[in-house]
Amino acid sequence: MKKSFWSYFGAHLAVLICLTGCSTVAPVAPGDSDAQVIATLGRPTARYQDGDQQMLEYRRGPAGQQTYMARIGAHGHLISYEQVLTMQKFGTIKIGEATKADVLRTVGQPAEVSTLTLRQLEVWSYRYKENNVWNSMMHVHFDKSGIVRQLLNGPDPRYEEHEHSRSDGRR
Repeated sequence: MKKSFWSYFGAHLAVLICLTGCSTVAPVAPGDSDAQVIATLGRPTARYQDGDQQMLEYRRGPAGQQTYMARIGAHGHLISYEQVLTMQKFGTIKIGEATKADVLRTVGQPAEVSTLTLRQLEVWSYRYKENNVWNSMMHVHFDKSGIVRQLLNGPDPRYEEHEHSRSDGRR
């Protein structure tokens, strides 16, 4: 029996959807044991204690724009798995209250650490895709006590020159 154009088209479309869409499907599911999570995702880049739960950090991507957190409950099973370098997650960081430990448990390790000497602030910078479109950086400013004092968002300078350069090479 001959296959129609639509049969081939449908099969190719299904493969394309899987290749593009399957990356958004979590490779682990709530209820998986911590051993299953580690067997599936590999060794975490960091671990953080959050009360009686553990956060397993998985930094991803060549641009460092993705960090996933696997929350493991007190009984050793996965509660949640999510990409945390998002505006929504950054929005949960409370200015004047959050500590460095809170920020680590929320969004993981920064891509860069710098100091604003005159203002005596330590700055942790995170690369991420704002709204899954713009190459951005979120800068979290800590005072000498390790308390968040400010969050600043802006373009990622690694992409700025390329995105704003002219096609003829002049600026």
